[in-house]
Amino acid sequence: MTSYLAKFLGRLRRHVIPLAAALAVVPVVAPGQADAQTVLTVAQSRDPQNLDPIDTFRVAWGSVASNIFDGLVLRNEELELAPGLATSWEFLDDDTRIRFHLRDGVVFHNGEPFNSEAVRYTFERLLGEAGAAGPQRANYTSIEAIEVVDEYTVDFVMNQPDPVLITKLSGYGAMIVPPQYIEEVGEETFDMHPVGTGPFQVVEYTPTVGLHLERFDGYWDGQPQVDEVNIRFIPEAATRMSELLSGGVDISLDIETTSVDTIRNSANVDLVSTDGPSVSILRFHTNEGITQDPRVRRAITMAIDRPTIIEAMLGGLASPIASAQGAGSFGYDPALEPYPFDPEAARALLAEAGVEPGTQITLDMTNNNAAFREISQVIASYLLNVGLELNIRSHETSIYFNDILANGRTGEMYLFGWGGWTFDFDNTAYLIYHTGERNNPYIDDPVLNELLELERSTYDVEVREQALRDVAAYAHEHALDLPLYNTSTLYGVNQRVQGFVPAPDSRMRYMNISVE
Repeated sequence: MTSYLAKFLGRLRRHVIPLAAALAVVPVVAPGQADAQTVLTVAQSRDPQNLDPIDTFRVAWGSVASNIFDGLVLRNEELELAPGLATSWEFLDDDTRIRFHLRDGVVFHNGEPFNSEAVRYTFERLLGEAGAAGPQRANYTSIEAIEVVDEYTVDFVMNQPDPVLITKLSGYGAMIVPPQYIEEVGEETFDMHPVGTGPFQVVEYTPTVGLHLERFDGYWDGQPQVDEVNIRFIPEAATRMSELLSGGVDISLDIETTSVDTIRNSANVDLVSTDGPSVSILRFHTNEGITQDPRVRRAITMAIDRPTIIEAMLGGLASPIASAQGAGSFGYDPALEPYPFDPEAARALLAEAGVEPGTQITLDMTNNNAAFREISQVIASYLLNVGLELNIRSHETSIYFNDILANGRTGEMYLFGWGGWTFDFDNTAYLIYHTGERNNPYIDDPVLNELLELERSTYDVEVREQALRDVAAYAHEHALDLPLYNTSTLYGVNQRVQGFVPAPDSRMRYMNISVE
């Protein structure tokens, strides 16, 4: 079992995480005190629109706010979990209570002390009225209560097992926030000018334009290598590329496959790729039309040459998948193989299912996915080759997710992409296979429900892994989806940048990066 999460959960059963020594806090240096300011400039396609940890699920938030906030747990670019604001933790009372021992001497950017009360406030806020208005609360409802033991010890009282909780404490909604500051300035000010304990503090945030960060010299885990980080929000791919190649930005996130050859031919910019969490799949309407029949679903899957699409359309920067997860996901089964490309077998299955040549089917997708728009045309050609005519319907993103998908109004197929930032198949599988979930408009299967509830009810690594593999195998056997590919996370990096380590989930931390 090579998954980072498997190794980590194995340690959970021993109930103790080794203590990491706390670092001394360095006094804050006022802006302008340094003799020479070094600046790292970063481009990304999207603006998070809100910097409060509980108000967003956007990857664009993770790529900036991972530098502003810390969690109780830290996950590095190698996906290894380690102590963060908690130095250690242990499971008590038959795993119904998790006790966290907190790091002493940590301060927020405004000088406010970090302690047990900050942890209690963070999670009561997340699970309370403020959190109910955002998308993060649902990830943490396994927490019944937060009990302060002393100034630097806090207990999470659990209402049910949550084997992915420790990972979730390393990101997004679980980032620790300052009680006094929020109560003083209010929610709206905190949205735009937050205070955290991270290595950089917010100087100015201009929505749709950029975010200016400054080194926080009081950071508990050492000193950042640059004085400032300027993050520019540049939605146009061509503009990001122009700025990267001209030296206007040092690092560009969100590199599109159409730009890969340009970067590879550049003398000053390197293309850096790593296996990411994002998968793209086509899901089937399993309740109506010809895709009620698993033979038809298998036929459609076998009609499409996915390896060729990956090479020709994605520059080889993706991997074929047999389930809705990549190889880095806990629950991934390397023995599960994708259906082969076999148009002759596909025609035979369609004939066996009584599907007439020329039958029309519909694929729904969002209208902002330029790369998949081209891929969908190739898919249409493959399906035409086996006698199916594909109609492609594009929708505005909010309408697609909140109406078409949420209300089960898709055609025979619909595009679904998922990031799965926890790198645990639970994060994806429960949402798309368990009855009643928002992202599962059609499937109501007691076998899948039982497996998913089993893996969520235990901290036993082997039981969880087998249950998740069984979910993937069941979905594969019944062709509930057409898994397309697991995409790589791509970065363009100027060669003057030193110390860059790519984050698979785009949650970049600029702490150890320098600029020559």
